Amino acid sequence: MFHTILRAAGKAIRRPKATPVALSTRIRLARNLDDFPFPGRAETSQRREVLSKCMGALGDLRGMTDSVSSEMDDLSDLDKQILVEQHLISPELSQADDGAGLVLSKDRSCCVMINEEDHLRIQVLRNGLDFGSVWKKANALDVGIESNLDYAYDGDLGFLTACPTNLGTGLRASVMMHLPGLVMSKNMDKVVNAVNQLGIAVRGIFGEGSDASGSVFQISNQQTLGEAEGDILERLSKTLSKVMEQELNARSKLFDESSTRILDKVGRALSILRGAWLMQSAEGMDYLSLVRLAVDLGMLPEKFRSIADRLMIEIQPGHVQLSAGRVVEPDDRDVLRAEMLRKEFKKAPDPDFGKGGLTL
Repeated sequence: MFHTILRAAGKAIRRPKATPVALSTRIRLARNLDDFPFPGRAETSQRREVLSKCMGALGDLRGMTDSVSSEMDDLSDLDKQILVEQHLISPELSQADDGAGLVLSKDRSCCVMINEEDHLRIQVLRNGLDFGSVWKKANALDVGIESNLDYAYDGDLGFLTACPTNLGTGLRASVMMHLPGLVMSKNMDKVVNAVNQLGIAVRGIFGEGSDASGSVFQISNQQTLGEAEGDILERLSKTLSKVMEQELNARSKLFDESSTRILDKVGRALSILRGAWLMQSAEGMDYLSLVRLAVDLGMLPEKFRSIADRLMIEIQPGHVQLSAGRVVEPDDRDVLRAEMLRKEFKKAPDPDFGKGGLTL
């Protein structure tokens, strides 16, 4: 059952709402059950008991009644890879031992990871920049789970977690941001250093240790102890607003001072997307980033932002293999990926360089 739903979902990815700079918002809550060791120290029988309790508690919750659940051992390697590429589970959960699992809501806006680093990682995702509704949904889900399970909690330290950096609220809020202006102007390192001093982390598209392919970055809070959830979200929102302002300023300055360079990059990207016969995923991400930038600058119709966002996931290795319906070697994936991109951009109009300029 789960395999069928996941494969269908992979072929019909939700098209993101067209949003400049901010691609998506995620809130994750780390929780553990009282009277059980953390997953990394628990025996297999204990992890399996936690898994059973958590799946039982989630099944009847509002918003999760039509959810699908699975133990990680029951999923194929391809299914796990697709879930990682869609940002629904972490790479760590995809490699978890016996006793790990997940519960995924029907609309894929909520995914609860079980026995990753903590017993529960409650995640809510939404397109665009929207901390308000994402936090409301995550909090409601958390309260519902807590009504059925006893959380590990300390009056001084807050929610107890396997990693001390998650103590307190256990809340990690992040926004996926498209920052080509800061990358091309070589100012990204300055931004990273500045926000790090504010307790904000900047990572690649697939989290810690991943590359920022396509100039896409995850920006999240690092501090969870001694600060209320609302304060964390307010502080992060203010920082993200500054980053967005810096990104738009960088784009404007680049276009004012180096418009020919921008026009050349966009023109070359579209030409390669229309005509390439081999394409690696990182290379494709960079060209799609330029398509997205061209939309933001008014050079391409608005619909190509959503197309670029969708393809940033569909050109990942697992999705290419899913689309092929068979095991595909890396070299063959490059062929299929290029074919996919040629079809998408075959009828794309030439960029209207006369309209180049910020239209956000």
